[in-house]
Amino acid sequence: MRKAYWLFPVLILMLAGLQYRLWVGDGSLAQVTDLKHQIASQQGENERLLERNRVLEAEVRELKKGMETVEERARHELGMVKDGETLYQLAE
Repeated sequence: MRKAYWLFPVLILMLAGLQYRLWVGDGSLAQVTDLKHQIASQQGENERLLERNRVLEAEVRELKKGMETVEERARHELGMVKDGETLYQLAE
């Protein structure tokens, strides 16, 4: 029975070491939770960027397909007018 007295403190120390790793050490529950939040945030960002890419792709297809879109952009962004048109600019 004398040999069993040292076994209990050793088991307690091993348990404490494992608990330390679980709560504080590398790969702890807090770190796993933080990584899950980072993954969710990145997935949201990826969805937003995918939607932006879809819009840009549709715009590129429209620009390649028809001249109306090119003309509309030239009018709004560059202030261009067609031949024979008169531009009236109103000042406030």
